[in-house]
Amino acid sequence: MAEITCIEDLRLLARQRVPRMFYDYVDGGSWTESTYRANEADFQRIRFRQRVARDITLRSTATQMLGQTVSMPVAIAPTGLTGMQHADGEILAARAAKAFGIPFTLSTMSICSIEAVVEATRHPFWFQLYVTRDRSFMEDLIERARQARCSALVVTMDLQVFGQRHKDKKNGLSIPPSPTLRNLVNMASKPRWCLNMLRTRNRQFGNIVGHAKGVDNIASLVDWTREQFDPRLSWQDVEWIKARWGGKLIVKGILDPEDARLAVQAGADAIVVSNHGGRQLDGAPSSIAALPAIVEAVGRHTEVHLDGGIRSGQDVLKAMALGARGTYIGRAMMYGLGAMGQPGVATALEIIRNELDLSMAFCGKTDIRDVDGGILFR
Repeated sequence: MAEITCIEDLRLLARQRVPRMFYDYVDGGSWTESTYRANEADFQRIRFRQRVARDITLRSTATQMLGQTVSMPVAIAPTGLTGMQHADGEILAARAAKAFGIPFTLSTMSICSIEAVVEATRHPFWFQLYVTRDRSFMEDLIERARQARCSALVVTMDLQVFGQRHKDKKNGLSIPPSPTLRNLVNMASKPRWCLNMLRTRNRQFGNIVGHAKGVDNIASLVDWTREQFDPRLSWQDVEWIKARWGGKLIVKGILDPEDARLAVQAGADAIVVSNHGGRQLDGAPSSIAALPAIVEAVGRHTEVHLDGGIRSGQDVLKAMALGARGTYIGRAMMYGLGAMGQPGVATALEIIRNELDLSMAFCGKTDIRDVDGGILFR
């Protein structure tokens, strides 16, 4: 295997090792994928201001996100079907995050359950909550997250309806997955993936099956999923969740300054500027393009984080320069996981930290907490 030097190397390796239906689930967006592409492309248009003849001997990428000390301003984003990129994927990613000293966020739509992850890691993590019509199920999820000592709850706001993702439709990928004959043949061509999946008991949506009313198996999950995502989601729901949770609350899926202000009013301790990785409204702005106006609107009142398009430490540095207090990686983590399991996630994190550290040094900075717009070329 060739030496891994960047996130793109991990992506190419994951494409070889992960069944097509699950790889395409990660590596794609909705409709024309214009927003998915813009998330990366708009980062590339931002240029650094290089400085020289400065003492850059002692450098630190450590900071805080939501009061938690982190080795760099990066958290692992909540991603559905993580356990289908690699067996026990959520557990492996959580372990890698713990070892690296950054937050891990578990999705409601994870394969491994809250309980399975906490048992395997013995370490607090963040939990992402979708708003469903079944409020008793939501209350149960919140209580399970509390029992697991989750240190923050992330409420995703931009999945009231599903954006159409052409690759998923063509691959027959639904929730739960319904593999076609072509996909079964493709899975058989990935022996490493198949062997790992045979070794684990975590093959269904662990936070839902056996917990939601009437959902006792994968078959019954189909109707439940179709009915439960709530198009009536409102800011009052966020206030309701905040009251029942009582802890740190992160609101994810904000692209508009007015929505950012409403999130703060509803009790958000942090907001995440995000377009769901370009998987929802195609034609929406990239996350990095939307960031400055949102920082200006609410940055003095709450932490502003960014998700979408982070493929390098340089992207992290640019987001911090434009006012973000933290960033999230989804695809970069999934590529590492699909490529090599937990070591692949660790490799992705090390690549990002190394790029962040060196780029910060080239800009004449030694502490990530001192980074601001002055490092950007105007």
